[in-house]
Amino acid sequence: MTDLESDKIERTISFREDKLGPAVCALSNDFPNHRQSGYILLGVDDAGKAKGITIGDEELQKIGNIKSNGNVLPQPSLSVSSVYHIDGGDVVVVEVRPSLYPPVRYDGRCWIRVGPRKAKASLEEERILTERRVSYAKTYDLIPALGSNVGDISVDLFKINYLASAIDKETLAENGRTTEEQLASLRFYDTKENCPTNAGILMFGLNPEFYIPGAYIQYIKFSGEEMTSDVEYEKKFSGALISELQLMDDFIKANVVKDRPVKRDSFQEGNVRNYPYWALRELVMNAVMHRSYESNAPIYIYEFSNRIEVINPGGLYGEATPQNFPDASDYRNVVLAEAMKVLGYVNRFNYGVKRAKYELIQNGNGEPIFDLALITKFKVTIPINHQW
Repeated sequence: MTDLESDKIERTISFREDKLGPAVCALSNDFPNHRQSGYILLGVDDAGKAKGITIGDEELQKIGNIKSNGNVLPQPSLSVSSVYHIDGGDVVVVEVRPSLYPPVRYDGRCWIRVGPRKAKASLEEERILTERRVSYAKTYDLIPALGSNVGDISVDLFKINYLASAIDKETLAENGRTTEEQLASLRFYDTKENCPTNAGILMFGLNPEFYIPGAYIQYIKFSGEEMTSDVEYEKKFSGALISELQLMDDFIKANVVKDRPVKRDSFQEGNVRNYPYWALRELVMNAVMHRSYESNAPIYIYEFSNRIEVINPGGLYGEATPQNFPDASDYRNVVLAEAMKVLGYVNRFNYGVKRAKYELIQNGNGEPIFDLALITKFKVTIPINHQW
């Protein structure tokens, strides 16, 4: 509390997100390269004294929201202490671990620590963070797609459909950034190998399957309850995810989700829906975000007469286990998770499966069935509305 010169400590009495978000972002970026945690001391003023405030559940929830609401990207790694009672007031310590995937941004803006204060990163400081990431551990979507070049991705899709949503206007207005530097700052380009990352190919690639053979979604509709039934319709979704995700979203809404009237006890008609749109969309987007792209197998969506099955390569990842799913989550594809949040296909992290379960129960489908024993695959079965 009294070490006023440390660049690893932030003191504040504010629980507003526009104060906590930049602080978490700056400590996550670890610009001095300590490779050690930084700390936010809540309830402590700038002079290093406990302010005498009371910290309750509502304030603690606001801290947790910083991690889950997706305004700090990539998702920060942080933990919150118990409430300490010091000099007649409450103090909470938030530990923020350095990110393996800098630069980290809050609301599209990159913050760093400069001595005992935080500041918006300059263009050169962002470049340093981007270059540093190359030496850190990588997820598959961060690995360079060797043999590719910037001509293998649609720069127009990146600049027109993505960049303005991911970066704040002030940063975009700055001069001196090449297309490659803009891509690299968002982890879609590897400056060391001078080629797009796998995430860049997946999100904006002109032909993603050329470099990542399993990068597509296969939908098949069967007439009956088994795969031996006749195939009524099939469709393949391939191409850049920034376009295919919207096509898949529209397809689910127009071709899979259906309503029909039913008679109620009062002789009035009501509507019954076979599947709730939001829940089905969420579980499909979850498969896209969490699948293993190292596999040559696609994502399969099988629609039977009594259920839908979604199967993606790659089982539970990292901290997520059969014992704690879906309360715990981890991200096999951190860049894709960030991109899908930027594009609005993810509302909050570690929230979608829980809401999907709720929506399915409310619609009369019952709970989805997760098969967590497949190890190399992840499968969810979604029963049709029992009234259907």
